[in-house]
Amino acid sequence: MSRTVESEPRVSAPVLAAYSYCEAVTGQQARNFAYGIRLLPTPKRRAMSALYAFSRRVDDIGDGALAPDVKKIRLDETRSLLGRIHDGSVAEDDTDPVAVALSHAARHFPISLGGLDELIDGVLMDVRGETYETWDDLKVYCRCVAGAIGRLSLGVFGTEPGALHAERAPEYADTLGLALQLTNILRDVREDALEGRTYLPADDLAKFGCSAGFERPEPPAGSDFAGLVHFEVRRARALFAEGYRLLPLLDRRSGACVAAMAGIYRRLLDRIERDPEAVLRGRVSLPGREKAYVAVRGLSGLDARNVARQAVRRRT
Repeated sequence: MSRTVESEPRVSAPVLAAYSYCEAVTGQQARNFAYGIRLLPTPKRRAMSALYAFSRRVDDIGDGALAPDVKKIRLDETRSLLGRIHDGSVAEDDTDPVAVALSHAARHFPISLGGLDELIDGVLMDVRGETYETWDDLKVYCRCVAGAIGRLSLGVFGTEPGALHAERAPEYADTLGLALQLTNILRDVREDALEGRTYLPADDLAKFGCSAGFERPEPPAGSDFAGLVHFEVRRARALFAEGYRLLPLLDRRSGACVAAMAGIYRRLLDRIERDPEAVLRGRVSLPGREKAYVAVRGLSGLDARNVARQAVRRRT
């Protein structure tokens, strides 16, 4: 995949308004994501906002209070809309700003919209209340809801001309998506439990005596909850180390965007590792000033170099 052109023809007023709507949604509902994409040139930032706004719509259907059969209908309707976006039949004056913005982005960047089909498949797994026996089972879900987004984003970022191993960029983007999603799962373990959802593999829960679940603000009686968290943290760190191989394949600003988003999640992982039971007491988060600091490190390449050094130490 070659690097995408960062300039574009003049954007019409309806399309500009649609992008503004998507950027507002992103800024309000995806603070971590928004910190990363602000490092991108305007055309790429707008395209990433359109991708996020569509993804947010899908997630909101899955997370909402509608009955499961109604959620399935809404997801089918959203898949039909995606089909219209894919075949180019959404007009610039359409009343749906997310559809207008994503249609424009898909015309200007080689975005593989099939990844959004995968996202819908993953949310349907949530609607059905699926659980996962093994890590391999959970990876299928993570690849739908996060790996696919990594591959979609790569269509906006592009790769540097002549970059070695550029053909592996989709694989690395997918792996980085898995790392982010596993971090999300750890952070939200109690919130998800209160919604009746369990994502961590049943095999892992049994190994650490945590099969009783996480509905209470303390670990299950007699469990090694800290051991479970540290086990999953190590798994996530290995995924981050592999996924960070994507960064040298991107241009500087796209690489900084990815490094900033991934860096925020790696710092969340650090906090969870230091105090595993914090995820049972409430949502672990970073203050805005720390996110800004991570963004600066992303631009400088410091986080990427640190992860690369850590990966080398683990292999030796």
